[in-house]
Amino acid sequence: MLHLTPLILGSLNAALVLASPAQQPLSTVGFNSRFYDVQAHRGGRGNTVESTLASFAWGLVDGATTLELDNGITLASSFFPLTRDGEVVVWHDEEIFAAKCSDTGPIVPDDPMYPYVGKLIANLTLAQIKTLDCGSQRQQHYPQQLLYPGARIQTLQEVLDFVECADPSHRILWNIESKINPQYPNRTVGVQEFVRRQHAIFSASPYYRSITYQSFDWRTLIAMKELDPTITISALIEDGTVRLLSFQTTCTSPWLAGLRLDDFPGPSLGERMAQAAHAINADILSPSGTAFIPSFAHSLSLRVKPWTLNSLDRIETLVQWGADGIITDYPNVVRRWAKQQGLPVAPKYPKERIFSCLKQHVHKDITV
Repeated sequence: MLHLTPLILGSLNAALVLASPAQQPLSTVGFNSRFYDVQAHRGGRGNTVESTLASFAWGLVDGATTLELDNGITLASSFFPLTRDGEVVVWHDEEIFAAKCSDTGPIVPDDPMYPYVGKLIANLTLAQIKTLDCGSQRQQHYPQQLLYPGARIQTLQEVLDFVECADPSHRILWNIESKINPQYPNRTVGVQEFVRRQHAIFSASPYYRSITYQSFDWRTLIAMKELDPTITISALIEDGTVRLLSFQTTCTSPWLAGLRLDDFPGPSLGERMAQAAHAINADILSPSGTAFIPSFAHSLSLRVKPWTLNSLDRIETLVQWGADGIITDYPNVVRRWAKQQGLPVAPKYPKERIFSCLKQHVHKDITV
């Protein structure tokens, strides 16, 4: 049995409750920050087809502390004037992959963009994206996924609205990522537009003060912090965003907003990562689930929440070392383990309410 005291921001609870003008009188925004942070990666893609309303429903059922998700931004154009364009959508990939989604038909006859599978999110309108069935294909590496045939890609606002229905006290926390690639700038909208559109939705939501903003592209973190100094930002990092040239850290990585890790002192890559994240005023460092010891990051007042961990052996080691949270595809399993270890875990939500809300919010073709 582990005997751990995770780094919990209990002193911020009162501030979180009072923070946002969009909150309702009885809101308990930030309530989950007192619990060990078990994050449901894409809603918990090990259990349910990822990034769908159903996956976030099951993340709530499974007692996740935080719902983790990704954002893309649809095409802003005048070709389809009756559609809402430039929308923030909840999806991990920049491109619509045939392994996850299938076409159901064009929105207009002879649509030159059809088929939509294989196209970039940034080159499709919301109306085009809404025709895709992204709930009928179980992923090879996740054989236990529940399928929800007909599941559509949702806007961020639609996901927030659904979760608020299931979570009227606003207890759940959020970890929302910008999917933007500095090596291929033409595949998404630019940094400033990405950040501006996301923040407009964040700031209007009763969950405003429960949102952590994360990205591998640290330019968006800097831009978001400049726009809103109060928002919590999490610096995602992995070897692929650090070692771009011949596996060296001596290059200036476009992912790190021009920073060079070798400009920071220290004998280990982890120490230099932590200093770089501290230099951009990050609140959290989120490394890949490798041999990263959080103690040095803690000395810089950084919390450490590694991704994406599904092995309890590895999770146990990192939590023993002081990890402040775990991003996982199996929030139900990690929560059960955390509870066994005596860590405080978030309460589960009533299934009846969750699935009643899901029926109200899902596309009509889906069987709940």
